Amino acid sequence: MALIDIRLPKSIAKALRLPSNSPGRQQRRVLKTLLKKARQTQFGQHYQFSEILNSKVPDAVFRKQVPTFDYSTLYNTWWNQTLKGTPDVCWPGKIKYFALSSGTSEASSKYIPITKDLMRGNRIVMIKQLLSLRNYDNISWKSVGKGYLMLGGSTDLQKGPGYFAGDLSGITAKKAPFWFSPFYKPGKKIARTRDWNSKLEAIVEEAPNWDIGFVVGVPAWIQMCMEMVIERYKLKDIHEIWPNLSFFCHGGVAFEPYKKGFERLLGKPITYIETYLASEGFIAYQDRQFPDGMKLVLNEHIFFEFIPFDDAHFDGEGNIIGMPGTLLIDGVEENIDYAILISTSAGAWRYLIGDTVRFVNKERSEIIITGRTKHFLSMVGEHLSVDNMNRAIQVASEKLNASITEFTVAGIPVDGFFGHHWYIGTDDAIDLVALRKIIDETLKELNDDYAVERASALKDIIVEVLPEQTFIAFMESRGKMGGQHKFPRVLKGNVMEDWKVFLANGISKQK
Repeated sequence: MALIDIRLPKSIAKALRLPSNSPGRQQRRVLKTLLKKARQTQFGQHYQFSEILNSKVPDAVFRKQVPTFDYSTLYNTWWNQTLKGTPDVCWPGKIKYFALSSGTSEASSKYIPITKDLMRGNRIVMIKQLLSLRNYDNISWKSVGKGYLMLGGSTDLQKGPGYFAGDLSGITAKKAPFWFSPFYKPGKKIARTRDWNSKLEAIVEEAPNWDIGFVVGVPAWIQMCMEMVIERYKLKDIHEIWPNLSFFCHGGVAFEPYKKGFERLLGKPITYIETYLASEGFIAYQDRQFPDGMKLVLNEHIFFEFIPFDDAHFDGEGNIIGMPGTLLIDGVEENIDYAILISTSAGAWRYLIGDTVRFVNKERSEIIITGRTKHFLSMVGEHLSVDNMNRAIQVASEKLNASITEFTVAGIPVDGFFGHHWYIGTDDAIDLVALRKIIDETLKELNDDYAVERASALKDIIVEVLPEQTFIAFMESRGKMGGQHKFPRVLKGNVMEDWKVFLANGISKQK
């Protein structure tokens, strides 16, 4: 029995494809559906959803009548009531599941409501993505019919007073349809394991018993798992044990910095497919071979708004300034960075998700993730995005033939001016002088603002190389191992102070 049969009935395949009408029309229909469903909730009555629906231009009235929210304001004003068991707050019914966000920049996790409607929408998008594999020439359908390994959070969820909480990946695995069970690895027993190291050990132990066709997860953890399997069984590459491994669905962070090291573990090329599955919903995915970016999910369970990510709309800490106007999908332009507001079938309303994206193919609604509203460096106007950083590391990795598995950057004072301190994670011998030059020169080519400031207030670039294990150990010290957790690309505030203390406690460094 194959996981996906290419000969699906035409009626089913057609029902699961995106409709042919315009992106703007799709999105306005989604908004109306969300408003109708939630109009009798506390939130819907407070902001008069019925009145909005009866207006001539519901999307315009919605954006005028409902304020924007970040997590703190939405949680403190509304979502906290759902944790207490109050029904019909922002979405009909009682919320029984909450996704704990990865929290790369915060000390504590966020509680994101997960509803049956949201899970249903996510599941439909997952099926669409599987069907889109027919658009790839180099993916073997034999591999699709094999088992798949998903490295996610524990399905043994934390129990609260009337609710369960955990990583979205753990909730998704726990609530997966029964017909996925025969294909899903590591299986229910290992998936329940909460300790990440114990889970990895169990996966390595069972690896010879599985025929894995594709893997799903955050690049760093998938790479670590494959390295452990290869080391345990003294293999040349992962294909010696999983010969049908054909593709990798990745998300959470950009894959480019990991690609060099990842491909050292392979016996033959595989296909990489990027997904954008956040705790708040399934936002986008690659649906064709050689795409420009990921295709936004426009006709299911999320309504999108876009705010230009610039000094006119955001302050130096990444907070929205005032009450900015927003653009809908049919008003955006290519090659401009936007912060995303989403309204979802889990009661997130005009919610600043925290990611920034850029449209690289407007006709196909394809985007790339360029960073986070709070994870960028602009100490003196250099406006350095995570996308810029990823590109610089990729170039350095290729030119120096080195596997750079992790990195992070901090802004620092330098003799009355400013500088950037790069921490690079690699176990390969590397020329620090060449590494610094490549990063600096690449960023000057990518970013005009950076080039200008390097000639004035941005006085120094410091590059420090650390063992890969240093980054893993720091994540472990903060209780953020595995699943959807990833290392922050920009260090600020308490996280930066914790990092400095951690390094001061004797972590070895490459000189």
